[in-house]
Amino acid sequence: MAHWLYKSEPSVWSWDRQVAEGGKGTHWNGVRNHVAKQNLMAMKLGEQGFFYHSNEGKAVVGIVEVIKEYYPDHTDETGRFGMVDIKAVKPFKRPVTLDEIKKEPGLEKMILVNNSRLSVQPVTDEEWAIVCRMGGL
Repeated sequence: MAHWLYKSEPSVWSWDRQVAEGGKGTHWNGVRNHVAKQNLMAMKLGEQGFFYHSNEGKAVVGIVEVIKEYYPDHTDETGRFGMVDIKAVKPFKRPVTLDEIKKEPGLEKMILVNNSRLSVQPVTDEEWAIVCRMGGL
Protein backbone atom coordinates (compact mmCIF):
# COMPACT_ATOMS: atom_id res chain seq x y z
CA MET A 1 0.00 0.00 0.00
CA ALA A 2 1.13 3.53 -0.73
CA HIS A 3 1.64 6.25 1.87
CA TRP A 4 0.79 9.94 1.51
CA LEU A 5 1.18 13.35 3.11
CA TYR A 6 -1.69 15.85 3.33
CA LYS A 7 -0.88 19.48 4.06
CA SER A 8 -3.29 21.85 5.76
CA GLU A 9 -2.96 25.17 7.48
CA PRO A 10 -4.21 24.68 11.05
CA SER A 11 -6.26 27.89 10.89
CA VAL A 12 -8.14 26.42 7.88
CA TRP A 13 -8.35 22.72 8.88
CA SER A 14 -6.41 21.43 11.88
CA TRP A 15 -5.61 17.99 13.20
CA ASP A 16 -8.03 18.64 16.08
CA ARG A 17 -10.84 19.35 13.61
CA GLN A 18 -9.97 16.20 11.67
CA VAL A 19 -10.09 14.15 14.87
CA ALA A 20 -13.44 15.73 15.80
CA GLU A 21 -14.95 14.27 12.60
CA GLY A 22 -14.48 10.81 14.09
CA GLY A 23 -14.92 7.63 12.08
CA LYS A 24 -17.11 9.30 9.46
CA GLY A 25 -14.11 11.42 8.45
CA THR A 26 -14.34 14.27 6.00
CA HIS A 27 -13.60 15.09 2.40
CA TRP A 28 -10.18 16.45 1.41
CA ASN A 29 -11.23 19.10 -1.08
CA GLY A 30 -9.83 22.28 -2.58
CA VAL A 31 -6.86 20.73 -4.41
CA ARG A 32 -6.24 22.74 -7.58
CA ASN A 33 -2.86 21.41 -8.67
CA HIS A 34 -2.70 18.73 -11.36
CA VAL A 35 0.16 16.79 -9.73
CA ALA A 36 -1.72 16.73 -6.42
CA LYS A 37 -4.86 15.69 -8.35
CA GLN A 38 -2.97 12.72 -9.81
CA ASN A 39 -1.89 11.77 -6.29
CA LEU A 40 -5.50 11.89 -5.07
CA MET A 41 -6.57 9.75 -8.02
CA ALA A 42 -3.93 7.13 -7.14
CA MET A 43 -5.11 6.72 -3.54
CA LYS A 44 -6.76 3.47 -2.52
CA LEU A 45 -9.14 2.64 0.30
CA GLY A 46 -7.24 1.99 3.53
CA GLU A 47 -4.02 3.73 2.54
CA GLN A 48 -2.59 5.97 5.21
CA GLY A 49 -0.98 9.37 5.18
CA PHE A 50 0.66 11.94 7.38
CA PHE A 51 -1.40 14.96 8.44
CA TYR A 52 0.96 17.92 8.16
CA HIS A 53 0.35 21.38 9.59
CA SER A 54 1.72 23.79 6.99
CA ASN A 55 2.70 27.45 7.43
CA GLU A 56 1.73 27.44 11.13
CA GLY A 57 3.70 24.80 12.99
CA LYS A 58 5.24 23.07 9.95
CA ALA A 59 5.05 19.59 11.47
CA VAL A 60 3.63 16.14 10.91
CA VAL A 61 1.10 15.72 13.73
CA GLY A 62 -0.83 12.53 12.99
CA ILE A 63 -1.90 9.75 10.67
CA VAL A 64 -5.06 9.67 8.55
CA GLU A 65 -6.60 6.94 6.37
CA VAL A 66 -8.42 7.04 3.04
CA ILE A 67 -12.05 5.99 3.61
CA LYS A 68 -13.45 6.95 0.19
CA GLU A 69 -11.55 6.94 -3.09
CA TYR A 70 -11.41 9.81 -5.60
CA TYR A 71 -14.66 11.47 -6.65
CA PRO A 72 -15.66 14.93 -7.98
CA ASP A 73 -14.93 17.95 -5.75
CA HIS A 74 -18.20 19.81 -5.24
CA THR A 75 -16.28 23.07 -4.67
CA ASP A 76 -14.68 22.99 -8.13
CA GLU A 77 -16.83 24.92 -10.59
CA THR A 78 -14.70 23.73 -13.54
CA GLY A 79 -15.38 20.05 -12.85
CA ARG A 80 -11.70 19.19 -13.35
CA PHE A 81 -10.70 18.32 -9.80
CA GLY A 82 -11.72 15.76 -7.24
CA MET A 83 -11.18 14.69 -3.66
CA VAL A 84 -10.97 11.72 -1.32
CA ASP A 85 -12.41 11.22 2.15
CA ILE A 86 -10.07 10.65 5.09
CA LYS A 87 -10.39 9.94 8.79
CA ALA A 88 -7.96 10.46 11.66
CA VAL A 89 -6.25 7.27 12.82
CA LYS A 90 -3.82 8.35 15.52
CA PRO A 91 -1.82 11.36 16.67
CA PHE A 92 1.94 11.40 16.82
CA LYS A 93 3.29 11.20 20.36
CA ARG A 94 5.23 14.31 19.42
CA PRO A 95 5.04 16.47 16.28
CA VAL A 96 7.87 16.01 13.77
CA THR A 97 8.89 19.42 12.46
CA LEU A 98 10.01 20.26 8.95
CA ASP A 99 13.37 21.36 10.35
CA GLU A 100 13.85 17.91 11.94
CA ILE A 101 12.82 16.18 8.71
CA LYS A 102 15.34 18.24 6.71
CA LYS A 103 18.16 17.18 9.07
CA GLU A 104 17.27 13.48 9.28
CA PRO A 105 19.43 11.06 7.25
CA GLY A 106 17.27 9.14 4.79
CA LEU A 107 14.76 11.97 4.31
CA GLU A 108 16.82 14.24 2.05
CA LYS A 109 14.85 13.10 -1.04
CA MET A 110 11.42 13.39 0.60
CA ILE A 111 9.08 15.50 -1.53
CA LEU A 112 8.22 17.62 1.52
CA VAL A 113 11.88 18.68 1.66
CA ASN A 114 12.25 19.33 -2.07
CA ASN A 115 8.79 20.55 -3.14
CA SER A 116 7.22 22.03 -0.05
CA ARG A 117 4.36 23.63 -2.03
CA LEU A 118 2.74 20.37 -3.18
CA SER A 119 -0.36 19.92 -1.00
CA VAL A 120 -0.82 16.15 -1.43
CA GLN A 121 2.27 14.04 -1.98
CA PRO A 122 3.49 10.45 -1.88
CA VAL A 123 5.76 9.19 0.90
CA THR A 124 8.05 6.19 0.39
CA ASP A 125 7.96 3.21 2.76
CA GLU A 126 11.40 4.16 4.09
CA GLU A 127 10.36 7.78 4.69
CA TRP A 128 7.17 6.58 6.37
CA ALA A 129 9.10 4.37 8.80
CA ILE A 130 11.62 7.11 9.66
CA VAL A 131 9.00 9.83 10.29
CA CYS A 132 6.83 7.45 12.35
CA ARG A 133 9.86 6.57 14.49
CA MET A 134 10.67 10.26 14.92
CA GLY A 135 7.07 10.90 16.03
CA GLY A 136 7.14 8.15 18.64
CA LEU A 137 5.07 5.56 16.78
